[in-house]
Amino acid sequence: MSEEALKWHSLEPSSVAEALKTDVEHGLSSEEALRRKEVYGPNRIVVERRVSPLKIFARQFANLMIVILLIATTISALLGEIVDALVIFVIVLLASVLGFWQEFRSDKIVSALRKMMVPSCSVLRDGVVVKISSEDVVPGDILVIEEGDRIVADGRIVEAFSLETYEAALTGESTPVQKRPNPMPADTPLPDRANMVYSGTTVARGKGRAIVVATGMNTEFGKIAKEVTQIEEERPPLERRMNEVAKNLGKIVIALIAVIVVIDLGEFALLGQPITAEVLIKIFMFAVSLAVAAVPEALPAIVTSTLAVGMWILAKRNAVVRSMAAVETLGSTEVICSDKTGTITLGEMVVRRVYVSGSFLEVGSGGVVQPVEKQLVFSNPLETDFRRLVETFVLASDAVAKKEGGRMVVYGDPTEAALISFAEQVGVNTSELRAVRRRVWEIPFSSERKRMTTVTHYDGMYEAHLKGALEVVIELSDKILVEGVEHDLTPGWRETVLRAGEMMAAQGFRVLAAGRRVLDTNRVEQDEEAVERGFTFLGFVGIADPPRPEASEAVAMCVEAGMKPVMVTGDHLSTAVAIAREVGIYREGDLAVSGAELEKLSDEELDKKVEKISVYARVTPYHKLRIVDAWRRRSKTVAMTGDGINDAPALKKADIGVAMGVKGTEVAKEASDLILLDDNFATIVKAVELGRWIYDNIKKYLAYLLEANFVEIAVIGLTTLLFLPLLGYTGEELLPLLPVQILYINLATDGLPAIALGFSPPDHDIMKRPPRPRGESVFTAEVKQFLIRALIIETPLYLLGFLTALPYGIEAARSRLFLMFIAIELVIALNCRSLIHSVFKARPHKLLVLAILWELVLIVVLTVIPVTREALHILIPTAEDLAWIISAALITFTSIEVLKKVSIERMFLTLKSVKTEESGVRV
Repeated sequence: MSEEALKWHSLEPSSVAEALKTDVEHGLSSEEALRRKEVYGPNRIVVERRVSPLKIFARQFANLMIVILLIATTISALLGEIVDALVIFVIVLLASVLGFWQEFRSDKIVSALRKMMVPSCSVLRDGVVVKISSEDVVPGDILVIEEGDRIVADGRIVEAFSLETYEAALTGESTPVQKRPNPMPADTPLPDRANMVYSGTTVARGKGRAIVVATGMNTEFGKIAKEVTQIEEERPPLERRMNEVAKNLGKIVIALIAVIVVIDLGEFALLGQPITAEVLIKIFMFAVSLAVAAVPEALPAIVTSTLAVGMWILAKRNAVVRSMAAVETLGSTEVICSDKTGTITLGEMVVRRVYVSGSFLEVGSGGVVQPVEKQLVFSNPLETDFRRLVETFVLASDAVAKKEGGRMVVYGDPTEAALISFAEQVGVNTSELRAVRRRVWEIPFSSERKRMTTVTHYDGMYEAHLKGALEVVIELSDKILVEGVEHDLTPGWRETVLRAGEMMAAQGFRVLAAGRRVLDTNRVEQDEEAVERGFTFLGFVGIADPPRPEASEAVAMCVEAGMKPVMVTGDHLSTAVAIAREVGIYREGDLAVSGAELEKLSDEELDKKVEKISVYARVTPYHKLRIVDAWRRRSKTVAMTGDGINDAPALKKADIGVAMGVKGTEVAKEASDLILLDDNFATIVKAVELGRWIYDNIKKYLAYLLEANFVEIAVIGLTTLLFLPLLGYTGEELLPLLPVQILYINLATDGLPAIALGFSPPDHDIMKRPPRPRGESVFTAEVKQFLIRALIIETPLYLLGFLTALPYGIEAARSRLFLMFIAIELVIALNCRSLIHSVFKARPHKLLVLAILWELVLIVVLTVIPVTREALHILIPTAEDLAWIISAALITFTSIEVLKKVSIERMFLTLKSVKTEESGVRV
């Protein structure tokens, strides 16, 4: 019987293991797993048809304008205009190659990123639980699953502890389904198979193990996927807006073309000239050429490519973006709500302070302990008291230290691990200590008791060791150890100790105290009340999760960039505020709110306070959802971090859901837009910076492309409809540029220089500007200003250059205008390096300079060579032509740079005026 035909849910776990030749206790061997992967293939759902490079190239010719141009070129060739037809075809081919390169590169990057987003899972291999890529899972593997995991293959449960899964994606069942390993009848329908787990579902709670019975396209999800031939991926909002821009420009250009064609045909008719097929083709070719030049059909592809490259760069910086739309949204982020532990802090509990014998000791790197007060001497009695305190913490903890690979590794609860690490650092061999002072009984820790007590036996004596909250330990103590001598724990001492503890807690430390007593019996009485009393108070430690070294700088960058960083944590309020203050999130005048206080606030009250609240402590996932809603009601773009299964709603609701890549559950990652591979707050800020950079470069490209198109339309329209008719020109002489010239200008300017602008480095002040408002049009003030400047400055220069060359003949005028267009557009690419800063502040990068130099060298070579010069219908420029070309280029470049400076000064004056008015002072 084939594996597919087996009813796995009806078999005993042992029978399933036997059928799949696996061992439930040890799993598969690495060699066997590799062999099975070759047989079954990667554990991957294939739902899309890969587009071949040939198909991508063919798609470049699906553009309506290109098709019309190719038809016109063919007709022109049939009429004997071989040279023109050949040149236009080569230009179209080059433009298609550029388009292919952009789209192919974008497709390759997105495919690579999809591989990076493949989830990981835990399996039993060679008797050890290991973390592997889900694509490496094979039938017979033993899946180790727990709360928050995404199930990566179909499996038969062999072990379950309170295990429940969400199966809505497969069965539609909205509530968690309880799982158990017992066999079920063979005819049990899929939704009722309680002993199976399925690929694509998630673990709601509990943990368990399952034998993988199906992977990839053989899973239940894979069977559904076989019916899907193609997935239509939603295009980014920015790309959709660019499509609209292209369409609207197309309508304007078509109207202009219609007018030009009507006027041309009308003039031929009025003059009684025959309208031959050749005339019609030339008019038609000119109209189509103008349309191709004017409509930025490559704009959406460039946007997609730029966003895809941005995704790739972000991945290199430890931030995997799950959609192109998220790259765009990142640039407008106004609020970053971040977890504390492991994101703003290192996520490692470390003993930093010690209080013993009434004195504070500072713990430095490597466990170096020294008095906080310089005049305090670390005397022998103090050292003895310190050692007793450390030993008690070791004996009242369960964490274990082991030497692995030449370094000490501690396993256990993070707080206890901090204590054991500290003990090892100060010279206490924890294993030897526990071997000598053997534990014989314990009263385990609980959140209600806030303490843990152990009893050890040594040299015929029993001792009790107490570890817990300061207020609890001091309540159970009646003595205090000070410099080797036990004193009565008087009210004065109690007040002193509690005040010291409060001071440490206020600084963001988690305070943990210890007590010790010798039991007055030679046997253990397993009675909590009898053991937990009469302790000698030894002291306490301050444990902290220190901030990441880069956190303060990242927060400062946030504030400077006009974003509000907010800490949202499950930790205590005092600890959260202390860390937030240290890194700069919490400032004078800010508010800090606990989850309990947040519960009491109505939505209206929260809306009023939300902009002042910098710290939320002891919060639940539901509270995160409320915080996101409050900010969104104030029309702010919000990023929210999360790592648990219950954080998914808040991550989905936020404009940018940020999941932790290290400690985050698969559910959180699925619900997010951004996954931090290093769980670092600074990485979020880097991602925002890159989002702004990408959006800025798209605006530069847009401004450059539209400027070229608008000026071409203006110059050609004015000369064709006004100046040339007034000067008595008719027929083909009404065309200031021939079709082949228009197409070459389009290729030269929209090609390499435009692409190079997409790779421009960010402006130096990109993180000193406020975030762009939600829903802001890509046609920002600087883009509009740039387009208006270009039209006002360039159009008169082109017209004057053309008209002053007309006395030398229409060909001379066309040649000058053609070369002026190329020279001016190339220097304007330098202006576009930054739309607001001078080219001397935002210096052109190497790629842009090389692209411009290449285009200049190319046009010089094409002009010098007779064959290409004739194909482009241009003449060798005279000294007067060169003077016009160079002067016009310099005038354009200088004018735009000067006007940039004026606009910036006005902008700063406006901002200063607004700020002054807000402060209540009028200027």
